[in-house]
Amino acid sequence: MNNLTGKTALVTGASRGIGRASALALAQAGAQVLVHYSSGEKEADAVVADIRAAGGNAQKVAANLRQADGPHELAKQVRAVIGHRLDILVANAGISKAASIEDTTVEDFDNLFAVNVRAPFFLVQQLLPVMCKGSSVVLLSSLAARAAVGTLPAYAATKGAVDTLVRHFASALGERGIRVNAVAPGVVETDMSNFTKTDSGREVTLNMQALKRVAQPDDIGGAVAFLASDAARWITGETLHVDGGSKL
Repeated sequence: MNNLTGKTALVTGASRGIGRASALALAQAGAQVLVHYSSGEKEADAVVADIRAAGGNAQKVAANLRQADGPHELAKQVRAVIGHRLDILVANAGISKAASIEDTTVEDFDNLFAVNVRAPFFLVQQLLPVMCKGSSVVLLSSLAARAAVGTLPAYAATKGAVDTLVRHFASALGERGIRVNAVAPGVVETDMSNFTKTDSGREVTLNMQALKRVAQPDDIGGAVAFLASDAARWITGETLHVDGGSKL
């Protein structure tokens, strides 16, 4: 059911963490994967190499999604590679900023919304001409969109916006046969969540989860591949919580 042979996929922010795991999971299921990166070219090269070593098809594409024209530039590159059909878009690229309400700057706020909300919005817009019946869009939400975790008010607001976009995109694109969903991870052991590498950080994480271990990127990548596959063909407009039972 998760067979993606013959499908084309773009994963943004795929050089590390959840994006890397998602790219690998999609490739393992048979998809041709475009590995997007902004600054981690060596890491993106490694992801491409891993996919090819396993017999898959992948190549890297670069764009700075913090810039207003970043999504437009990325869409041009993608269309030049894949031609007239994109089956899967995983808008994973994102940034975080831990700061209280008092300490959040306008620059921090604008950067968060530029990468986490504006970029996926306009990437969907720019890639719509090459998406078709059966295409799937997967956005990245977060536990922070539904629960107060850490000191992340501005970041949490961006993920709340993502949850809203999912419903509006799904409603607007359903007639074209395009599905739109999101995965909402809890705390995952990535560079964005370095605190999980400390004893105190792990304790806080485990205390708020039903499943008592710290999530790895692969735990999320598998869920992304599921939503992109035909196994999820009757799911759209949903945010799937992949968080080990956090904040139940």
